[in-house]
Amino acid sequence: MIFDLPLFALAAFATVFAGISKGGFGSGASFASASILALVLAPGQALGIMLPLLILIDLTTLKPYWRKWQWPTARLLMVGSVPGVILGVVIYKITNDDVIRFLIGAMALLFVMWQGARALGVLPVAKSRLPVVAGLLAGCVAGFTSFVSHAGGPPAAMYMLSLKMSKTEYHANTLLVFTIVNLLKAVGYSYLGIFTAQTLMVGVYLAPFALIGAWIGVKAHYMVPERAFFILTYVLLIFTGSKLIFDAIT
Repeated sequence: MIFDLPLFALAAFATVFAGISKGGFGSGASFASASILALVLAPGQALGIMLPLLILIDLTTLKPYWRKWQWPTARLLMVGSVPGVILGVVIYKITNDDVIRFLIGAMALLFVMWQGARALGVLPVAKSRLPVVAGLLAGCVAGFTSFVSHAGGPPAAMYMLSLKMSKTEYHANTLLVFTIVNLLKAVGYSYLGIFTAQTLMVGVYLAPFALIGAWIGVKAHYMVPERAFFILTYVLLIFTGSKLIFDAIT
């Protein structure tokens, strides 16, 4: 499936990118990796390959941020994510590859639009703490978007940004929440048959690249400006998102 050298090189790049994102900049941009893989693989294969690697990155990078999160906020988002993951299972079961390909592409472009709107002040951050129900709703949406495209970061971020967290608190919360969400997704992926012997074997070969990316990300968290990293992310997401939507429609 992916043992062709150019394909494996692309997968290795996507995996390192996911590690850097989750290790140092929150999980918001890591779903670009699934978008990249979905350009050359069936969406289910792309999602199935990336999820174990994302879990590995989560577990590797969680220790440096241990207990630096805000537990009530993390718990609220995790509880909210459960129905979102269940909805993801249902949607995946009743649709086809083109629908999932379209959803992955749409999530990529929506992420860029959301960040652009924030930067231009069109979508200002809430000036006061959003209510508990907003946290549950954000968790639910994050659970669903994460299940179908590994793109749960933006919905969770909309809620967490209203809490005026520090950069490290925000990142620690993101890591903890999506460690649990990804484990929940693994149950759903197993039920749907997304995991196969082949996707798991590819994951074994890509695991060192995930660890390298996670290590770079933890170091980069304190050294590299977020702006530079996310500009690269936006370029990747615009290209991959547009291509996936085009492929799904045509």
